Amino acid sequence: MIPRNTPWCASAPDLGRRRLLVAGVGLAATRITATWAEALEGVRVAVVGGIALCGVWEQLAPRLRTGTDLAIETIAAAPKEGIVPPFRRGDANVLLIHGSDESLALAYQGISGPLRVWGANEHVIVGPAEDPAGIRGLTDGAAALKRIAAANAAMIGFRDPGSHGVLQNLIRRSGVSVSPDWLLIDTLPEAHQVLELASQRRAYVIVGHIPVVFEKLRGEGLEVLVRGDPRMRRPYVVLEPGPRHPASEDQRAAARRFADYLISDSGQADLVAADRAAGGPWIFPLAMS
Repeated sequence: MIPRNTPWCASAPDLGRRRLLVAGVGLAATRITATWAEALEGVRVAVVGGIALCGVWEQLAPRLRTGTDLAIETIAAAPKEGIVPPFRRGDANVLLIHGSDESLALAYQGISGPLRVWGANEHVIVGPAEDPAGIRGLTDGAAALKRIAAANAAMIGFRDPGSHGVLQNLIRRSGVSVSPDWLLIDTLPEAHQVLELASQRRAYVIVGHIPVVFEKLRGEGLEVLVRGDPRMRRPYVVLEPGPRHPASEDQRAAARRFADYLISDSGQADLVAADRAAGGPWIFPLAMS
């Protein structure tokens, strides 16, 4: 298992056990505002799991409530499979999710309005503690990939769409030639077992930083070796109801107010404060994305 007392996660001891954990699609909804029928207008928000897993949403939601004067109810905090359906049905009228094929499809189908970027999470390179390629401490993912290839050290192509996209970008930037004996295929039955494969093969792999630190992904004898490359971040977008979403006019107006505030200077300052309170950096604001 990746040790928690390593420098890359020293700022977050035991946070994963104390905070809201996202344990798959069926995570029970977290109620940020317990009473929906308050005097305040409200928004019902579905949040992709990592934002809750790292504790940022727990810190951010109250700040957004103060800044928008909106009651905020968290309908779901889960992987995309658990938050897109509630938004489609109209159970949620705001969706916080990665910019991806799924979010673009919602906009194309008229379920959501235009995508607006409000922040980003970070991907990192995890590898064996012995680090045969000598990449520990680098902050340039493309340079790290060159060293891994030059050392003929095994690299795993993780099936997760976000991690796969980051890897493809690094391959283009680095000019590395991909061969089947170097880039291994993630063949385990479950995607969350990828670090087990990396541990078995003493291989490097690109994964999201949050699920590694908070132990959704685990592997013996592995460490986070490369982090801090802004080009290895993946944007989060906020989605409001589109013309085919069942939201009422009042709900649409509240969702717009929420989204406008989130991408405003004040909302971004709230994000920075929430991330700091959660022991980050986990979620990066627009100015740093």
